[in-house]
Amino acid sequence: MATVACFGELLLRLTAPGRELLLQRPHLDVHIGGAEANVAIGLASLGHSTRVVSIVPDTALGQAAIGYLRRYGVDASDVATAAGRMGLYFLAQGAGLRASEIVYDREGSSFALASRESFDWDRLLQGVDLLHMSGITPALGPQSAEAAIAAGEAAERLGVAISFDGNYRAQLWERWQSNPREILTRLVSKAEILFGNHRDVSLLLGTRFSGDGADRRREAAEAAFAAFPKLKLIASTARHIDDADRHRISARVDRRESAAQTEEVVVAGIIDRIGAGDAFAAGILHGLRLGADLDWTVRSGLSLTCLKHSLPGDASLFGRRDIEAFMSGELDVRR
Repeated sequence: MATVACFGELLLRLTAPGRELLLQRPHLDVHIGGAEANVAIGLASLGHSTRVVSIVPDTALGQAAIGYLRRYGVDASDVATAAGRMGLYFLAQGAGLRASEIVYDREGSSFALASRESFDWDRLLQGVDLLHMSGITPALGPQSAEAAIAAGEAAERLGVAISFDGNYRAQLWERWQSNPREILTRLVSKAEILFGNHRDVSLLLGTRFSGDGADRRREAAEAAFAAFPKLKLIASTARHIDDADRHRISARVDRRESAAQTEEVVVAGIIDRIGAGDAFAAGILHGLRLGADLDWTVRSGLSLTCLKHSLPGDASLFGRRDIEAFMSGELDVRR
């Protein structure tokens, strides 16, 4: 079975309990996080072979992150250890009309300090047919940006397909003298699959798109296909937020000559929305790796992103039966 390699930082998520503000009480719940690792876990839970390429400190925290990957069937043998610290982020979950808030604490992490020479991609990509990356890695700083570009160049040279999630994080890009448009353009130009909506394409191309809804997304997709010859598929979600507990979500996939879009689904009683985009990516890649048609693939992505809202933590842990149950509308207790 060919493997999906996911390249990015593993970090700790520290969450205020019970939807409190950060340190309202001196307690924090801890989860292992990381956008790319979330995709690896999501795909492994669906029966696919995945590995994570990363660097963590050689401490109890780094070992806990490695153990977390292995617990869910992800190959962690290419997670190296080095000097530095574990990256952190803090989350105060929203409630009612109060939005969630994230505070990053990632400078000086073992991963952020790594150079492009830290990764032997000729070895790391052996047996890999897809490399998944996101815009979070290059946002961490100039060394991480160079490391991401080196990964993309190696995959291109070795004939390994790339999927790329825009995952634009303004807080990270603004911490250094960055040029996100230039760096992300270099990476997206190597990708066959892009996870991103019209706003991501606007950032890349410096173009605003008119219209609304499906028409605007198709216009943006056509502009991206014209600008990036290697690009074969763009996948995105549309989210309308009524309040912190009730969102309306739809999903869309565009190819150069065709597209598929779902109806909007109401997601109520939200437990945790963090990682929903990574779950969507896992669902889309699942459909593509099964050779499913475009309609089933986009519904697979929507299924996982909706289900993720019911689960605490960063990653989707749902299997194929869960996708089937969601698609068929099964809500009663399974006995």
